[in-house]
Amino acid sequence: MTAPYACQPEESRGRRWPERMSTFRSPWQRDRDRIIHSSAFRRLKHKTQVFVEHEGDYYRTRLTHTIEVAQVARTIAGTLGLNTDLAETVALAHDLGHPPFGHTGEDALAALMAPYGGFDHNAQALRIVTRLERHYADFDGLNLTWESLEGIAKHNGPVTGELPYALAEVNAEWDLELHTNASAEAQVAAVADDVAYNHHDLHDGLRAGLFTEEDLAQLPVIGEAFAEVDRLHPGLEPMRRRHEALRRVFGTMVEDVIAVAQNRLASLQPQSVDDIRGMEGPIIRFSKPLYQNLKAIKLFLFQRMYRAPSVVVERRRVTEMLNGLFPLFLDDPSKMPDHWFRAAEAAGDESGRARIVLDYVAGMTDRFAIQEAERLL
Repeated sequence: MTAPYACQPEESRGRRWPERMSTFRSPWQRDRDRIIHSSAFRRLKHKTQVFVEHEGDYYRTRLTHTIEVAQVARTIAGTLGLNTDLAETVALAHDLGHPPFGHTGEDALAALMAPYGGFDHNAQALRIVTRLERHYADFDGLNLTWESLEGIAKHNGPVTGELPYALAEVNAEWDLELHTNASAEAQVAAVADDVAYNHHDLHDGLRAGLFTEEDLAQLPVIGEAFAEVDRLHPGLEPMRRRHEALRRVFGTMVEDVIAVAQNRLASLQPQSVDDIRGMEGPIIRFSKPLYQNLKAIKLFLFQRMYRAPSVVVERRRVTEMLNGLFPLFLDDPSKMPDHWFRAAEAAGDESGRARIVLDYVAGMTDRFAIQEAERLL
């Protein structure tokens, strides 16, 4: 870590529950390892990215997406002289709070939880790492460092307005300075998320037959990538052609982020991580021209993939499952496993009970939610 604005392990604000320093791991290496060994991380294997987990073995799941985000984050952070361990930690944790069925599941649970404080997957990730993982003798959660919690809370930018209850609870116990930017490492994790899904959703949409290479060739950035591959490798076998083009799109995004960050850092000359937090807007971002091009790509993906007729049918089906399971457990918590039933009974009021039910349902994998819907509904 050569940059003065990088997060330095010896300057960490520590943990909510003090622990002795490891003799061979930095605080953020330790955080990373706790996340990897958590139950919530393992469950990402069977949670939707775009396609429900059972729809095919080759599509990204929430876990493979997370691994790709972590790889991009390490690359960008290392090039900029930032702390690669912290960037990787935030990347690995950023989707821990996602419920089954991806954003469709999040939309359904947000509507169901509207009377009880709402639902947000970033806030739920904080609830998981501070409360719901219960493996350690001395504390609930993973007892992550302040910097890791800050990165999970605000890697997408400062958090203003009314806070989701899960975030408000954590912030009341330990001020995460939600009005400021996150560290540059957490900002890297956020941009790495955009890079990863813009790249792999194109791959998955092609594999699913929702659009063709000819469709993509009409889009900015992607069209140029296919043209370059055709010029360098005329007559290339279709699957190799596809891969070569999309890896160039991937590289364009990463190189753009690095170049913009290097220019802005050279211009603004931040001397500490607090300088990064106090800036107007993020230091890590796409250039304006590429950002506009990516908006066109995202609009295409929204129309042709996220709202494709076959995907919409599946969205309706899984929404009906969650709309059935949540009120069923809320009305009769005894239908949940014993320890969840006892927690719901001890909650005290309906909001508290709803939040316990939410924790249970949001923690389900796709396959378990489908099994429970078939069994109970």
